[in-house]
Amino acid sequence: MHTCSVPAEALNEWLEKYLTVENNYGHALLEQKDIHIDSLAKKLRPYFESAHQDARKHFHDAIGIDLHPDATDIPTVGHALYPGCLPPTARHGLFGEVMCGMLTEHYEFVGQHDWTVPAFLFRYHGDVEAYLFALVRDPTRKRQVFGRFGSDFLALALDDTGKVVRYLVGEAKWRKALSQSVVDSLLLGKWIKDDDGNRVRDNDGIWNQLNVDALIPHGMRQMQRLLQELDPDGMSEAILSIDRAIMIKNNEPIERTNLVLICGNANATRKSCDVFIGWEDKPIEYTAPHDLQVIELVLSDGENLIKKIYDSLWGGS
Repeated sequence: MHTCSVPAEALNEWLEKYLTVENNYGHALLEQKDIHIDSLAKKLRPYFESAHQDARKHFHDAIGIDLHPDATDIPTVGHALYPGCLPPTARHGLFGEVMCGMLTEHYEFVGQHDWTVPAFLFRYHGDVEAYLFALVRDPTRKRQVFGRFGSDFLALALDDTGKVVRYLVGEAKWRKALSQSVVDSLLLGKWIKDDDGNRVRDNDGIWNQLNVDALIPHGMRQMQRLLQELDPDGMSEAILSIDRAIMIKNNEPIERTNLVLICGNANATRKSCDVFIGWEDKPIEYTAPHDLQVIELVLSDGENLIKKIYDSLWGGS
């Protein structure tokens, strides 16, 4: 289970917040302050280790690495330890997903729900397992990793009995340099030519993905299975309520909130407090009936921060 508390003091030192809520639409602009990156990475590290702990054990069991402190194979396979061994692009994606959890647990978003993140879904990244299985046996087998299918991130809101009364589905995207055109492509899809030669969007962006997503996504089944394995007694009511929502014969729906996190470095022309997604009104391209929370996480040295965090996990450099 993910048990680490949010590093609230570090977040407050790191990020200037601008939060707004209009009806069922929330917008959060989070801008990096002038802060010492080495110190920040050290403060964030425990949360990242907790977020990756389940997947680390799962993947290392699958590829035959013994993580016991006295294990003799660790020095010889140190090049293949999850998640530090992953290529930069994969690390950037993982960073965004972990930040979804950290920010959702820390800030008060649309609906004022008390969100909890009992586990992250990283173990369900099949291509990472395949990558590690080959890499541990041959250090030259480095390559890019395909993204994980399905929801990037899930959080739960529980009632006093532990029943799931609402869940949050997060989509996280990292880009090295944020600009309006980059963000528009993420949200609306790429430009293509239609049959008449007109320039149009391919409608394969985040908005359309959320608009057509199933009421309860496959990620909720994955979350349920994690809870069944990791804490079947403590999370019994949550497990049962998810089961009732998933099973066709019961069809007891759970309310949903969608989250979109766009994070990356500010480009040279951006001014402080500039936003890429309007905060006054919910985007017209978003037509799903669920509450929507947008986060714009604008950094100044994001790649360096991500590298320092992932290099340091579990006693790394």
